[in-house]
Amino acid sequence: MPELPEVETVRRGLQPVMEGSKIVKAEARRKDLRFPFQKDFTARLTGQTVTGLGRRAKYLMADLTSGDVLLMHLGMSGSFRILKNGDGKIQGDFHHPRGKDETHDHVVFHMSSGAAVVFNDPRRFGYMKIIARNALEEEPLLKGLGPEPLGNEFDAAMLAASCFHKKTSLKAALLDQRVVAGLGNIYVCEALYRAHLSPRRLAATLATKKAEPTDHAKRLVNGIHAVLNQAIKAGGSSLRDHRQTSGELGDFQHSFQVYDREGEKCQSAACGGIVRRFTQNGRSTFWCPKCQK
Repeated sequence: MPELPEVETVRRGLQPVMEGSKIVKAEARRKDLRFPFQKDFTARLTGQTVTGLGRRAKYLMADLTSGDVLLMHLGMSGSFRILKNGDGKIQGDFHHPRGKDETHDHVVFHMSSGAAVVFNDPRRFGYMKIIARNALEEEPLLKGLGPEPLGNEFDAAMLAASCFHKKTSLKAALLDQRVVAGLGNIYVCEALYRAHLSPRRLAATLATKKAEPTDHAKRLVNGIHAVLNQAIKAGGSSLRDHRQTSGELGDFQHSFQVYDREGEKCQSAACGGIVRRFTQNGRSTFWCPKCQK
């Protein structure tokens, strides 16, 4: 499942061709993806200009002149590609051809810029929904999401307050989208390693008895910031399906320090430990027992 860096990478790839451009025609080539399309889905998009393209957690959000917002989720295998003038040529100098079965091209936005934005999703776990801007706060898909980990408000104090008296493990708390939005298994493992904190550690240890942030909380926030920024710069991680809008794979998987490195030596020069894997809440957790306490 794409996590925050992958979704942010896609947003940055789509922004130049969608933001400020009108959707001349919207196509939905099937009745549903993970969920059925709204009956007026294409009608509400056609003729609308995209005034801004943002991201909330793992969602892409296109603001429209109508006052609606197009919410888009990549699911497990969804990806976008950009075609110019409908002739199959990729838009821009930094876009390259990609091999995708066009039978899985389920949604196409024909933009006034001359580009076509194509959503391809073989497994159809992605979805799109149009929501009135003034109804976003009550939207079930968004309601209850925690702070953005790269937002100005997210700091050690906020994280400590969210984990105060929590009886779950630190890893489980970070995967809870109500605590912090957009993090998934890969980046939680990597952030915990950078903070030298055990995934088994009790989440409540991020706060003092007065709910103030401990040094653990400060280190963890720094680790989260570092790994997310590095991953975004690398175009995200490509393990199975993730591709950038250019068709290129992300590169951050080559920078993993613990994830998927079971049995390898810890990359901390002063450690000498071995990376281990265990199952935690149904997910694989990778860590170094020697330096993560």
